[in-house]
Amino acid sequence: MTAPFPDHPQLSGNYAPLLMEADAPDLVVRGAIPPELDGTLFRIGPNPQYPPRDRQHHWFAGDGMVHAFRIRDGRVGWSNRWVRTPKFELERAAGEALFGTFGNPLTSADEARGKDSGLANTNIVWHGGRLLALEEAHPPFEMNPADLASKGYFDFDGGLTGGRMTAHPKIDPATGEMLFFGYSVGGYFTDRLSYHVVDAGGNVTQAAAFDAPYAAMIHDFIVTEGHVVFPVLPLTGSLERAMAGRPPFAWEPDKPGWLGVLKRGQHPEMTHWIEIPSCYVFHPMNAFEREGRIVADVMKYEAAPLFPHADGTPGDPAKATARLVRWTIDPARDEVKEQVLDGRPGEFPRFDERRAGLGYRHGWFAAVEQRRKGDRGNWTEIVHADLESDRRTVFSDGEAHHVSEPVFVPRAPDAAEGDGWLLFNVYRAEQNRSDLVILNALDVDGEPVAVAEIPCRVPHGFHGNWAPGV
Repeated sequence: MTAPFPDHPQLSGNYAPLLMEADAPDLVVRGAIPPELDGTLFRIGPNPQYPPRDRQHHWFAGDGMVHAFRIRDGRVGWSNRWVRTPKFELERAAGEALFGTFGNPLTSADEARGKDSGLANTNIVWHGGRLLALEEAHPPFEMNPADLASKGYFDFDGGLTGGRMTAHPKIDPATGEMLFFGYSVGGYFTDRLSYHVVDAGGNVTQAAAFDAPYAAMIHDFIVTEGHVVFPVLPLTGSLERAMAGRPPFAWEPDKPGWLGVLKRGQHPEMTHWIEIPSCYVFHPMNAFEREGRIVADVMKYEAAPLFPHADGTPGDPAKATARLVRWTIDPARDEVKEQVLDGRPGEFPRFDERRAGLGYRHGWFAAVEQRRKGDRGNWTEIVHADLESDRRTVFSDGEAHHVSEPVFVPRAPDAAEGDGWLLFNVYRAEQNRSDLVILNALDVDGEPVAVAEIPCRVPHGFHGNWAPGV
């Protein structure tokens, strides 16, 4: 018998897990689904199947659950499945949580120590004919796109160095290559990184390991046509802290940040490190090159949110809010200049990924009104940023309606940049259920093109991606 979940802000409201798997093959739709939309939106997020063992639960530590929205011939179907990792299966057999937060051996049950603690809960990508659920401390976990059945870990036929892959690989729109990195590849909380390039068919063409300035949680990275940039920022990892009962990941603002700049095609040991002031970035929007410099648009925090200081004291919530800034990185001068592009609190930046690593005009992100700064995840707006005209337009359904990360889908492969749709979920708190909303991507403050009504709620999650024709 499953025990009740504790009263915890990251286990209540729309953060509470959905304790069922279901199929709804034909959702009620208001409006008209564009006939060009033919494929599946896959979304993923943390969804613990059992109450946590640790008193200090963390939202990032829940089992992965995938939601699939299949759109074809003007109809929308929805289904959801847990990712059945070895951790999930071991705990399902036991009928309770066995692993401490992030697999902490100090708080794990005896039967879980030394076992795989993978969650596969952060992002889900379609590449090389495979659907991969990603979480940065483990290898990718393959799912069947047709029925969301779990297939198991995938290591690129033995080509994965260090056993870890970021949840945020980048796909080159010109070559179809997938670029990714891993951190702590030498063991828990080491400063060793890996870097991989995988061709369009899923074959590893480059794999190497190298050292970072210190051990840190590196959630995402920056890629242009000619360079990659590894942001090592002071959300540090420490096995010694974890074994002493202190935070395994903690914010250490006295440490500087570092940007590791590497030319694509070079061995990562040639990475050039540029020191920057302490800050944190979970997600860049996009990056490109201009006049020998790297221009990167990122969601920057003064201090990492959701994590305490190394002594366990909480961080300053006033600093734990991101805003969209532009870094202009000049490797020749070891210089990084910063410009604020949008001052409102936001996260989950996306763009037309046919422009990945290239100059671009349009971006979108989830946000809250300025007066609600520090809402910590209950995003209420979708913002369209026209970076050429400096114009902003906003979708909002009101403060009680919380939006997810927007995903852009082009109208056609050769459509102009931004010509297409945004797909995202809206949680309607007063009805305790969710919708799939489809907007014209260049008219986000206009009426939705279509709204598909989901018969239950989709919990707050992380990321999603569109798989055309799947």
